[in-house]
Amino acid sequence: MSTTGPHTSADVRTLPDALRLRSEKQPDETAYVFLLNGEEPHESLTYRELHADAGARAAAFGAAGLSGRSAVLLYPSGLEFVRTLLGCMYGGVASAPVQVPRRREEVLRLRRIADDAGTTTVLTTTEVVRDLRERFGDMPALAGLTLLATDAFAYPAGAAVPAPPGPADTALLQYTSGSTGDPKGVVVSHANFLANVVETDELWPCEPNGTVVSWLPLFHDMGMLFGVVLPLWAGIPSYLMAPDAFIRRPARWLEAIARFRGTHAAAPSFAYELCARAAAEGRTGAVGDLSSWRVAANGAEPVRWATIRSFTEAFAPYGFDARAMCPGYGLAENTLKATGSRQDERPSVLWLSAEALRDGRAQLVDEHTDGAVPLVGSGRTVGGTRVRIVAPDTREVLPEGRVGEIWINGPCVAGGYLGRPVVTEETFRARTAGADDDGETYLRTGDLGLLYDGELYVNGRLKDVIIRKGRNHYPQDIELSAERAVAGLHPNCAAAFSCDDGERERLVVVVETDGRLLNSLGAEAIRDRVYHAVGDRQRIRPDEVLVVRRGALPKTSSGKVQRRECKRRYEQGELVALTPAVAAAAGEA
Repeated sequence: MSTTGPHTSADVRTLPDALRLRSEKQPDETAYVFLLNGEEPHESLTYRELHADAGARAAAFGAAGLSGRSAVLLYPSGLEFVRTLLGCMYGGVASAPVQVPRRREEVLRLRRIADDAGTTTVLTTTEVVRDLRERFGDMPALAGLTLLATDAFAYPAGAAVPAPPGPADTALLQYTSGSTGDPKGVVVSHANFLANVVETDELWPCEPNGTVVSWLPLFHDMGMLFGVVLPLWAGIPSYLMAPDAFIRRPARWLEAIARFRGTHAAAPSFAYELCARAAAEGRTGAVGDLSSWRVAANGAEPVRWATIRSFTEAFAPYGFDARAMCPGYGLAENTLKATGSRQDERPSVLWLSAEALRDGRAQLVDEHTDGAVPLVGSGRTVGGTRVRIVAPDTREVLPEGRVGEIWINGPCVAGGYLGRPVVTEETFRARTAGADDDGETYLRTGDLGLLYDGELYVNGRLKDVIIRKGRNHYPQDIELSAERAVAGLHPNCAAAFSCDDGERERLVVVVETDGRLLNSLGAEAIRDRVYHAVGDRQRIRPDEVLVVRRGALPKTSSGKVQRRECKRRYEQGELVALTPAVAAAAGEA
């Protein structure tokens, strides 16, 4: 695949091509900076330095026999990840980035991914190797894995670098976060990577004076594309910080954007909510001038209108432009971005009848109407990407305003799941039915949504829908009601799912809370408030509400609630409730 654009030449067919070009055209310009504690510049790389470091690593990987094979990348946020990621791409190594384990169950996930990727090689740092052996050295899951610390390699000068990869070669094995099942390795080619970043730059242009500021984990698709790949393609500097630095004090992200004149930054919806909450509680201080921020990409599932509104209102006095908030939709199977809102328009929102939405229809109502729910637009496609809304049972294409499964076609759709031909055929090779069959194959996302005036509106997961008396109830709506039931509950603190007890489907809501709320309110009060809030707002009474300690609710590496894993733990009796689970008023159900 060849590409043309404002930042590269037509000779660029892969990301390694883009880095080589940068090292020739702007060798001494800053490419990446890592902020220690999210504040002070600690380490930096120019394009010349990154090109040399990536080439040296590629040569070392080739000498070790890794070219044409796969390897797990196990790195904390930092520039060693960037060096190794590009070194793998230079050297033809299919890398599988994974979160550094902090718990024993994450070590098991690491091993499952390594086995699935067909490798025993784990590229990491000296510090991570020491930590793994000290904390988890007794686990059989680590046995047989070769832990190679790339920051301690001896890189001889002048070593031969393997032949550069082609567009069809595998660039990455992006393992799904696990929010909808077992992690699967998405095979992302260099052509997929380049197509996605070209479309992202078309949607949210990176001008020569642009700057990226990111706290997102680099092993995750959103963090990698926005923190590493997009700035490399665009030739603009990227300021990176560790996720923990943001979580401990969200204002650090905003302060870095103001200090380094950030133009592009991305985060899930909960991050914007944390910032807005910190501002409301007076914990942000004078964050500085945010007027440089042109693209605040918001890619969580779902994007919440209340969060957009509260964040915009909180930071408008600091120069944040409401038009900079850019909701979008994407997934690993499409490399990342599928749709996005334009940076020069305010986010769109539809106020819809909840009753009609449960029937799969978009019926516009006034926002003050009883039962009105907001649905935020995720923008439109650009480039060669196409989105269709399809009835999942008949595979017929649905008209605008009807809810169905989101199907995607285009150059960003990955090749499939590694070693899983059956599920790959089902997921990546779908065809529409009857007269709607256009001869193209589509990626079935498993997400529900609708098109309205050409824009995509996402409203849930196909397999997570809770059906009660023939009506569809979306778990994220129930979870939002649960979160709002008690002031002070953290974002993404609830999971809603249904269980079959042999006689009927039962609705279960699990809510996690911290010690502060437990001391001030007590678990029973939290439980009962959640129960009544869901019943009042969703017109559906939970059969059980469980209150658990913070950290007990399973989440993905990107912070999304793992509903299926939560359901599994519930059914296995692994969730420890802080109070009897059935709400006091459960008889009303």
